[in-house]
Amino acid sequence: QVQLVESGGGLVQPGGSLRLSCVASGFSLGYFAIGWFRQAPGKEREGVSCIRTGTGVTSYVDSVKGRFTVSRDNTKNTVYLQMNSLKPEDTAVYYCAIERSYGSSCGLDAHEYEYWGQGTQVTVSS
Repeated sequence: QVQLVESGGGLVQPGGSLRLSCVASGFSLGYFAIGWFRQAPGKEREGVSCIRTGTGVTSYVDSVKGRFTVSRDNTKNTVYLQMNSLKPEDTAVYYCAIERSYGSSCGLDAHEYEYWGQGTQVTVSS
């Protein structure tokens, strides 16, 4: 059974940092793509970052470039999202998802992803 579990969310002040984790079970990360998405109240789900676990190729939405870093530890079947210099507009529920096709890169279109975690809340506020 494919399962993704996110953790690491919380309340942080502007300028602070959080590291989200996405642990996969029921399959090996292999060469798949793991994406991080977020959804704020009243807004559509937005692709934030992704990583192709086999090649390490990453992609970021412009609003987080230079602040967020996605990485993976294939031995732990885990993908991380390090979030620095957080802003109030980063407040959202963050989800990880997997896209089980083979390739060398990844994309931020949510429709391409098959399985989703339950999400973890990130709140940036003073």
